[in-house]
Amino acid sequence: MGIFDSLGSAVKGLAGAAEATALPGLLSAALAHTSLGNMQGLLDKLQQTGLGPQVSSWLGEGSNLPITVDQLKAALGNEQIQQLAAHFGLPLDKVLETVAENLPTIVDRLSPNGKLEAA
Repeated sequence: MGIFDSLGSAVKGLAGAAEATALPGLLSAALAHTSLGNMQGLLDKLQQTGLGPQVSSWLGEGSNLPITVDQLKAALGNEQIQQLAAHFGLPLDKVLETVAENLPTIVDRLSPNGKLEAA
């Protein structure tokens, strides 16, 4: 199991709070190695590709809308997914699954006041 996997589990309550706190930073570090640059770049890309309602739900109050693996794949494109997979040393499908599962929670944690804060 990779670091990203174990930290993803932490978000679901299967590991310690310290690991759950590290997940946003790990994703932000990985995004720095892509053409997206950072979490804001990822959110901008998602909004540009029709996923604005999901992004708004993560930034706002209330429940978070989910994002599917297929939506994430279509929004990011193969090159950016490959960059993330290379950074984590994981297969493409595992990266997509993990990011789709945890992104709403990560963004929610990084936007306590409705605005994205640095990880």
